[in-house]
Amino acid sequence: MGLVSGHLLLLYALLSILALVVGIARFKLNPLLALIVVSLALGLAVRMPMAGIVKSFETGMGNTLGHVALVVALGTMLGKLMAESGGAERIARTLIDAFGERRVHWAMAVVAFLVGLPVFFEVGFVLLIPIAFTVARRTGTSMILVGLPMVAGLSVVHGLVPPHPAALMAVNAYQANMGRTILYALVVGLPCIAIAGPLFAKLVDRHVRLKVRNPLMEEFVARAEGSEARPLPGFAVTLFTILLPVLLMLLGDGSHLFARPGSGLAETLKFIGNPVMALLLATLVSFYTFGSARGFNREDILRFTNQCLGPVCGVILVIGAGGGFGQILRDSGVSAAIVQLATSAHLSLLLLAWSLAALLRIATGSATVAMTTSASIVAPIAATLGGTRPELLVLATGAGSLILSHVNDGGFWLVKEYFHMTVPQTLQTWSVCETIISVVALLLTLALAAILPWP
Repeated sequence: MGLVSGHLLLLYALLSILALVVGIARFKLNPLLALIVVSLALGLAVRMPMAGIVKSFETGMGNTLGHVALVVALGTMLGKLMAESGGAERIARTLIDAFGERRVHWAMAVVAFLVGLPVFFEVGFVLLIPIAFTVARRTGTSMILVGLPMVAGLSVVHGLVPPHPAALMAVNAYQANMGRTILYALVVGLPCIAIAGPLFAKLVDRHVRLKVRNPLMEEFVARAEGSEARPLPGFAVTLFTILLPVLLMLLGDGSHLFARPGSGLAETLKFIGNPVMALLLATLVSFYTFGSARGFNREDILRFTNQCLGPVCGVILVIGAGGGFGQILRDSGVSAAIVQLATSAHLSLLLLAWSLAALLRIATGSATVAMTTSASIVAPIAATLGGTRPELLVLATGAGSLILSHVNDGGFWLVKEYFHMTVPQTLQTWSVCETIISVVALLLTLALAAILPWP
């Protein structure tokens, strides 16, 4: 905690975010270096103990990379094999045939919603990005038009729909009914995906022009001559391989349905249902389904898995640095100042839950931290005052936790790097998309509160 407090602390935090955006966008600083320099400068400006500034940044970066690095690396290997074998091409052709080229952005939103239900945002992203690249290349459309509906679908289910960890924690904190929460989340979430995904993507695609060459897209999209040399894998085996981690995670979440809690079988199911384990097992399976079964030998598979990691190393480091910046914001007292600001506003419970989560999201960059922290603060107040459906409090908190992803959020850099956008372009597209989801979800939650009778 620094010696600076109150409004001056918030001003320093705002200036640091502006310095990041200007440094990267205007002066073309490397994002990793910019995040490190601005984070350390913020720590000095708010008078954090000098001995703890670097440690704080390292802690935030380490905590972020502990999950994201493994997920991105394993998902990249799986995606590379899917691309080289023609699996991504098979999925893309099937989607285009089913929906038509003019509605392919709706297809990506639907697929993201279904795949995203049981998995973390990052996991769903690395599973689906090869398909998005292939669809964009085949249809000749921008990654904005294809990719934005994908990330909108993943984001909505990540923030609003249990059993995602943050939403599940909020359900427990507010003592909400799980079934009703899921039902209301679908009623609120599906319109959010449609508006912030396909509809917004269609609008913003007219105004934001990406660079023609996307190095990561070239890495993932199978070469035309490679596709012609080998027949494409079957749709069923491709779908099974890409959904295997999803199925394993579902088994882990539902282990109590198949075995006595605490038993060896239940613990085993939870172990293989961990996102990292699920992706590892699916990647190993892909060595056969996308590898040897498609005529590739061991040297080919080794080459693919080695090649694909190089281009994403920079992405992983930038995501980690975003986590380090978020940790500086937390340890400097910015998060605490925002909590105090929100709780002193005397809002209705739904608006308080949304505002608190929104401010924490902007300050820390983490939707999970924003949702869990806000729920723990608002839940005792709601239990005392009553008068608000706990299921709607879950949705309001989740909606607030999704607002305005920016430079301190790992997801911001994930989207920026894979879509090959500049920082201003990412703010115009991904950040606005997240804000639309947040605001529309709040409005629909307030509408449900006005319509539904108190039980």
